[in-house]
Amino acid sequence: MVVEAASGNIDVHAPPSEYYRLPPSRRSAGINRSRSRSYQRSHHLYGTNKHLDQVDEESPDSADQQDGQQPSPIRLTRSSASFSNVRRRGSVDEKSMLTRRFLVDINTIEKMILAQEDTNGDYQITVEDSGPKVLKVPTANSGGFRTFEVRGTYMLSNLLQEIALARDCGMSQVVIDEDRLNENPVNRLSRMIRTSFWNGLVRCMDESGIQAICKDPKNTKAGAQPIIYVPHDDHPAFEYYTGIARDLSNYKIKVVKLPKDITPRYVKSINNEFGILSLAADVSYDANGRLVYRPLPFVVPGGRFNEQYGWDSYFETLGLLVDGRYQLGKNMVDNFVYEIKHYGKILNANRSYYLTRSQPPFLTDMVLKVFEALPDKTDDEKRRNHEWLQRSFDAAITEYLTVWMCAPRLDAKTGLSCYHPTGIGMPPETESTHFDHTIKPFAERLGVSVEEYKHLYANDMISEPELDEYFVHDRAVRESGHDTTYRLERRCANLATVDLNCLLYKYEVDIADTLDEHFGGSFEWSGGREMTAAEWRVRAEQRRQSIDKYLWNEKKGLYFDYDVSLGEQSVYESVTALWALWAGCATPAQARKLVDMSCRKFEVKGGLVSGTEESRGVISLQRPNRQWDYPFGWAPHQIMAWYGLYNYGFVDVARRFAYRWLFTITQAFVDFNGVVPEKFDVVNMTHRFQVEYGNVGVDFKHVPREGFGWMNASYQVGLTYLTTHMRRALGMLTPPDMFFKKSNWKIDGTPSHSPATTPYPVPVFVPEIGTPKYRAQSNALFGALKNLTISDCQQSKVVYSDGSVSPESEPCISDPRSSAGYFASQCSKKKRTRSKRRGGGGKKRSSVVFF
Repeated sequence: MVVEAASGNIDVHAPPSEYYRLPPSRRSAGINRSRSRSYQRSHHLYGTNKHLDQVDEESPDSADQQDGQQPSPIRLTRSSASFSNVRRRGSVDEKSMLTRRFLVDINTIEKMILAQEDTNGDYQITVEDSGPKVLKVPTANSGGFRTFEVRGTYMLSNLLQEIALARDCGMSQVVIDEDRLNENPVNRLSRMIRTSFWNGLVRCMDESGIQAICKDPKNTKAGAQPIIYVPHDDHPAFEYYTGIARDLSNYKIKVVKLPKDITPRYVKSINNEFGILSLAADVSYDANGRLVYRPLPFVVPGGRFNEQYGWDSYFETLGLLVDGRYQLGKNMVDNFVYEIKHYGKILNANRSYYLTRSQPPFLTDMVLKVFEALPDKTDDEKRRNHEWLQRSFDAAITEYLTVWMCAPRLDAKTGLSCYHPTGIGMPPETESTHFDHTIKPFAERLGVSVEEYKHLYANDMISEPELDEYFVHDRAVRESGHDTTYRLERRCANLATVDLNCLLYKYEVDIADTLDEHFGGSFEWSGGREMTAAEWRVRAEQRRQSIDKYLWNEKKGLYFDYDVSLGEQSVYESVTALWALWAGCATPAQARKLVDMSCRKFEVKGGLVSGTEESRGVISLQRPNRQWDYPFGWAPHQIMAWYGLYNYGFVDVARRFAYRWLFTITQAFVDFNGVVPEKFDVVNMTHRFQVEYGNVGVDFKHVPREGFGWMNASYQVGLTYLTTHMRRALGMLTPPDMFFKKSNWKIDGTPSHSPATTPYPVPVFVPEIGTPKYRAQSNALFGALKNLTISDCQQSKVVYSDGSVSPESEPCISDPRSSAGYFASQCSKKKRTRSKRRGGGGKKRSSVVFF
């Protein structure tokens, strides 16, 4: 006899390792699945009436198990205190009020579902499969005698995934709750990111992980030997990896010390010897003087990428912090500090061919966000955190001054910076035929084949200045992170881009604020001199003025890149213009123009598109699409826009953009077996497209195990922007335009609901005050701005704490408390509304909501 458990809450949010830890017979619907039975008993999780008093493991079917047959469900008995002595036939299914469970023989059901539903043979159940989308699965409470239909792409793909996860736990048979199969997709995806995907993306350069990390899919050289490059002065690292090479002699790992001066010429000389670069570690020595070397784990983007990448790590850290994984974020900061110390810069990634190339700089904000998340309950923790902050900001100042404020990246005339790496020749990590179309005209001019020309050029046997310049720009595009786009092609090294200069402005403000808040206004930089917060504010203000002068276009209401060679603005409309809001260098009037005139250019059904179709131009066989152009959308662009818009008070605009993006991810997750890809075509709402470099994260069998780094982060971060109402609509896959229409959501940039309280001070520039301090704890401007809100009134003024007002040309900020007429009208409006709802004129006080 099998008696079902009393109705109870099932923890469908438990990670697979805990959910499937106990055998099926020892799991009950009334048991919280994220805890062991002993834990539940000791912490009274069963309540006053224990749901499960006894497990009779001496089942008559135990003999069948010894004969190699599948075990029958173990019978459960219950006390009369918790459940009446009801005896029912074992073949009768549970009542609808109880959670249905399925008894799944993994091999049998897996073969059935793939044979019937996976019609295109990709080991996934998607909307592209033409199967009947219904499968009869045995129920657990009938002991497998009865079946119940599992219907639809989403539930069937979840069934396939749960089978794969149970197999990972070494199980041949599993009981799966129906709640696990029809789980709210928002909850399911967020849970998988939190409990599974991050773990799948963790790498470590220790003995167990180095074998996987050394493998480089870009290295197509036959019989390539794994190489680990170590800085010339990191002796513990050289000792450790030499020992690994000795212990793993069958892998033929080679350990190489880099020279003290890593020149572009040297980097070119090792182009045919791809290798991984060492990163930070906890180094100590035991009582016998033996080295104890513990490399720091870090997160990689996913797919073919097994290195720690530059700006990917910043966005991954944002997601990790949402999920409470601050130690991994701290590790990645430490790795960046290590790279600055030993390699001179934060690298594109820790591979040998990236030694001359950086990526968009996010270090100061990354450090501050991790610092805020570190535990600081004791004096010792506070001391260690302060020391870590000091080391990290020392490295950030070094990177700022020696990388971004030096030739060739600094343009002295404008005071702005450009992406301009120092590498020589063809980037070696590309596919062998990647540059054939570029080299072909030069080869024909010389009368040789393309392959012969590449050999001659790579070995300095011919000189071609025009080709040299092309590769300078090509490397700059890769340093920008936006590889590739027609916005930057053949000119990137000459462009003072909006994105880079906004990031450097944020560096300057962050450093000034941190010096004020944590170091008494001054800082002893390891480069040999003392720095003050005032000096960094001057730097920030100078850059802000240059951004306004060279990058801002008042007529178009948009920031543009500036060509320092031609002395003119680019005409390409890029969504990176919104990074000015993230950095806080836009005035209120500029922010309003960005929202009113420019946001609609980038807002499409699935989120924010990288650039406008008009800017991209016509696509043809000779001019193929680029992955950072229209119609593609990327996670970093979304996150930067949400944050900037939210902090300038455009709360509903930020939420609208977040909903569009999260809907795109959730719909793909539901329709395509849990996929979380690298990027999306946000215009056509698909991740299925043909473009250079493909789409990482879509090639898996049965169940996704990693997602993609910054896509995972964008989902976890994006959920923090949604209201409860929006999250419910997202879980029901309500299309964005339908949701906005049904909820009367305005789309013209004006708030349609009560704005949320911004978590940080509004980081806007006010001309009369100057470049503000950014952070609340040391923000003098915050005192003047904390009561100000973004108003949708076109004629409002800026009212400062001293009573002065701005000209009417600054239309974006108003202080509701200083406007008696506005206050009275809102009170009157609110009272009338409440009076109508009550059906009379009550005298109860009415609160005021400002829009």
